[in-house]
Amino acid sequence: MSSVSLPQEKLNALVNRLSVIEAEMVHNPEPEKYVALSQEYAELDPVVAQIRTLKAAESEYADLQEMISDPETDSDMRAMAQEEERALAEQLEVLGHEVRLLLLPKDAADQKNAMLEIRAGTGGDEAALFAGTLYRMYERYAANHGWTVELISASEGDVGGFKEIIAKISGKGVFAKLKFESGVHRVQRVPETESGGRIHTSAATVAVLPEAQEVDIEIRTEDLRIDTMRASGAGGQHVNTTDSAVRITHIPSGVVVVQAEKSQHQNRARGMEVLRTRLYDMERQKLADERAESRKGQVGSGDRSERIRTYNFPQGRVTDHRINLTLYKLEKVIVGEALDEVIDALITEDQAELLASLGDEA
Repeated sequence: MSSVSLPQEKLNALVNRLSVIEAEMVHNPEPEKYVALSQEYAELDPVVAQIRTLKAAESEYADLQEMISDPETDSDMRAMAQEEERALAEQLEVLGHEVRLLLLPKDAADQKNAMLEIRAGTGGDEAALFAGTLYRMYERYAANHGWTVELISASEGDVGGFKEIIAKISGKGVFAKLKFESGVHRVQRVPETESGGRIHTSAATVAVLPEAQEVDIEIRTEDLRIDTMRASGAGGQHVNTTDSAVRITHIPSGVVVVQAEKSQHQNRARGMEVLRTRLYDMERQKLADERAESRKGQVGSGDRSERIRTYNFPQGRVTDHRINLTLYKLEKVIVGEALDEVIDALITEDQAELLASLGDEA
């Protein structure tokens, strides 16, 4: 039966913990403590509900087995019980799998907002145009999920699109959905400027970073060098509207953030937001690299140098190379409508790999 391998002590501990939280919420009036308990309750309640459903099904399964083995049970009743037993055994497999998924270690960043960074790669003007295509895809995808997109900075391409664009995406579970988008995205299509109709290949790099709060990472003032300078060069409309910019250098890591807006105060605030997020991501990547030594899965590696997906316009297909998934729905993917089919498949594969690795450790 599916639940045999489930850690029964852990299941019982989670059920008991929820009861303790419920009691403390009733008797604990302290606002800060109540907020913490409420957050834990919200995370634990769906898990315990599924555990209780599983345990009820297990109890029913045991009753059916007892009825079947009882010599006093008449043949018609035994036949009915055997039929119900077979159906319930299948249900227990499903319930057991769902509980296992809920017990998987949670990524602490999953519920965070995300910083989306897209940079044109090889391919010149066409790469910049493709970066713009990807940005619009994520914009529409975010709108479909009720998320908000706030442009942080943009450097426009010479014929359109973006050499680089950074935006903050806010909403429920943003990073959980978008974290597998990090990597090199490749496009194959005939550029509008190509008179011979030849297919051109270009690329753009996507980085999705969990937004860091001040409590996530400490940045010491003495570790920063902040320079104010005139905004010049081809920076696009967002740079050309201001006379100055702020460059923030984090000396220990060498990370540099340049922010150009009308307001110097806004420059510094947004620059620190981007810096904090990049440093937080570096810490996460360091931990991920350590974990990857004992886990071969590449879906969640977040390696921004890895080619992860190809968008082939002549064939109307999108291929994700990490899971060998090909969809002939390019037009729907590129407008954000069918992107969930790719992302959900990546999440499912990541969960399967994590379940397998936990099984190997057991």
